[in-house]
Order: sequence, then structure tokens, then C-alpha cells
Amino acid sequence: MKKLLPLLAAVTALASPLTMLAQKFPGLAQTPPMGWNTWNTFAGNINETLIKETAETMIKSGMRDAGYIYIVLDDCWHLKERDANGNLVPDPAKFPSGLKALGDFLHERGFKFGIYNCAGSKTCGGHPGSMGHEYQDARSYASWGVDYLKYDWCSTGTRDAREAYTTMRDALHAAGRPVVFSMCEWGTAKPWEWAKDVGHLWRTTGDIFDSYDGVKGWEIGWKRILDLQHTRGDEQTGLQKYAGPGHWNDPDMMEVGNEGLTFAESRAHFSFWCVLAAPLMAGNDVRHMTPEITAVMTDKEALAINQDALGKQGSRALAEPSKHIEIWTKELSNGEWAVCALNTSDTRRAITVEWHRLWHLQNKPFTVREIWSKKSAGETSTNFTAEVDSHDVLFFRLTPKK
Repeated sequence: MKKLLPLLAAVTALASPLTMLAQKFPGLAQTPPMGWNTWNTFAGNINETLIKETAETMIKSGMRDAGYIYIVLDDCWHLKERDANGNLVPDPAKFPSGLKALGDFLHERGFKFGIYNCAGSKTCGGHPGSMGHEYQDARSYASWGVDYLKYDWCSTGTRDAREAYTTMRDALHAAGRPVVFSMCEWGTAKPWEWAKDVGHLWRTTGDIFDSYDGVKGWEIGWKRILDLQHTRGDEQTGLQKYAGPGHWNDPDMMEVGNEGLTFAESRAHFSFWCVLAAPLMAGNDVRHMTPEITAVMTDKEALAINQDALGKQGSRALAEPSKHIEIWTKELSNGEWAVCALNTSDTRRAITVEWHRLWHLQNKPFTVREIWSKKSAGETSTNFTAEVDSHDVLFFRLTPKK
């Protein structure tokens, strides 16, 4: 046995660095990722022309320069069978130039290239998943220049979520190309409790659709998702403590600008995703956005709330159904705060923000700016009242008074 000890020590010394290599890529997603994904509007009806037109539109509209740099192909980009060597095959009818050429096109225009797959045997759309092919698929993604992977959770059977996502994390790292890893497990295995070292972001709910608080099978409206973000977590304390630079709670892609929402509901939806420090993945047809929606999605002051370097996720501070008001707060850098007040009524009405009731502020004096009106809203020594449309918000930035 004594003769074996030096050999065992040598093996351990060799194995430890290899084990340390198995990690997510560090330094990515230090602020919530921003981009555009095909699914919410186009589902499986995607092609090379759509992606190129979208990219060019995002440049012209200012979205790219505002920070929306990840363009992500969701499900149905590939054929329903692997090739003879077990490789994924991009659908040649949809992407005749191939994905390497598409990735090059996006990179040349200042974007990052994202793609989708699934931890199961099949994707949710019935295409080949990555189960049992993780390392092979990760090498394919690297060869195509992929920078972002959305990884879903269909057809997984009895597979353990932590094992599945850790395996793909390790495969991506072994392939050698830095990739933002987006875990789309829907929150069923509480990834916020264990995924900080596995993914850069993880879904916390089922799928969103373009509704304020509706339910459509598995899909729910953004207000219901907002409520889940408040109640999920240890002892119903919420999810905010699990988020931070490089590891974000993901309440799903945005429906901002889609037809099921009024303009007020779209603006409120966007405001709350900023307060949640949520990934901002647009899900509308940006080629046909109204100027008003473009202005909302590229608003520098709103985006600064989402992208604040402190990386704090906001939480609900006050809810008073009888007064039709709900208030969320988010701590920012340099002692500043963001405050979002929602009119939960089905009609336009006056809502009042009573600053002294927001205990987070500790009764310190702040000057207040309302982001959407671009106007001063006074100071926190005086309540603020304004008329607000149904399901719209007042969105404030509070700066410590000198």
C-alpha cells in the first residue's frame, strides 16, 4: 500500500486541475443579457432572411447600440434527424448559407449569435435534443461561432436537472468558445438554489405570452410572472437574493410591443423587467415596431436601471389592492434607488406614492425623477400623486439629496 501512495498522490494532482476546468465561462453576463429571440412572435417559422432583416433593423432603430446584442435562434432551426455521424443538421431550406455564415454575418455587425437546444431527447418542437450528445453539440456550436445557448427542458424523462445542466455546462467549457448559458428549466427544480456556478441565467417560471394577467394553458401573462417572482424562493421570501452579476433570475423573454398588450401594459412590463434585473430578450417583430415601442425599449434611463452595475434584483415593497397600487423598489449603485408604482386598476386613476412608507429608503432625503415623463417629481419629503392609465406605471429614479 505504501508503494501505491505516491502514485495515488500523482493521479490526484493531475485530476484536480482537470476537475477545476469544469465550470461555466467566467466574466460573462455581468449585467443582465440583452437581445432578441425568435420564439414569442415567430415560433418555428424562422429563416435566414428573417434573422438578417431583424439584425439590420436593430441597427437602424438603435437597439443594437442600446445593448441588445444577442440574436437568438429558438427551436426548429434544425432538421428532425441527426446525420450519419450524429451531428445536428441546420435546416438547409431555412438556412441555406449555413449557421457559420449566419454567425459571421451577425458578428460583422456587432451582434452575438445565440442558439437553442434542449436537455432531453427531443426539443419542445420535436427536433433532436442534446441528451447523450452534449459534447458533440457543444463542438458544433463552437464551430458555428455561437455565443449564447438557451437550453430547454422537454422530453427529459426522469433526468435530474442539476446533472443535465451541469453536463452541458462542462461540454460548453470543453468546446473552448465562451458561451452565455441560459437555463430554460422553468423553475421546477428551483435552479436559483444551485445554479449560480452552472448557468449565467435560469428561468423561474413557465412560458410568458402577450397578456397582462391571463392564463393560456402553460403560458401566463407578465403580471402573474411578476407575482411568482415575489412569492417563489425560501420561505416565500422571493428570489432577489439569488441574483447578481453573472447569475440572473430569468422571468422569461419580453412580450413588449406584441398585440395582446396595450401600450401602457407594454411599458409597465418593460419597467418591471428593468426593476427585476431581468435579462431583456425582446420577443416582438422589431421590423414593424411603432416609434413609441422603440422609444420604450431603447430608453437610456430605463435601461440604466436594468444594467446597473450593483446587480441587485428589485422586489415588491407595497401592495394595496383597495387603492389599486403596487410598488416595487430596486437598490442601485451610489446609494440611488429605482421605484416602480403600478396602477392595478382596469381604469385610469390617480395613484399616490407615499415615500415614507418605503422602509428601504430609511426616511433619507432623495430627489426624484420620473423616467417616462422625463420630469422632476420633487423630493421624497412630499408624496407624489399623478393620473396613471390602467396597468401603466410611474417609474422613478431616486438620488440622495446633497
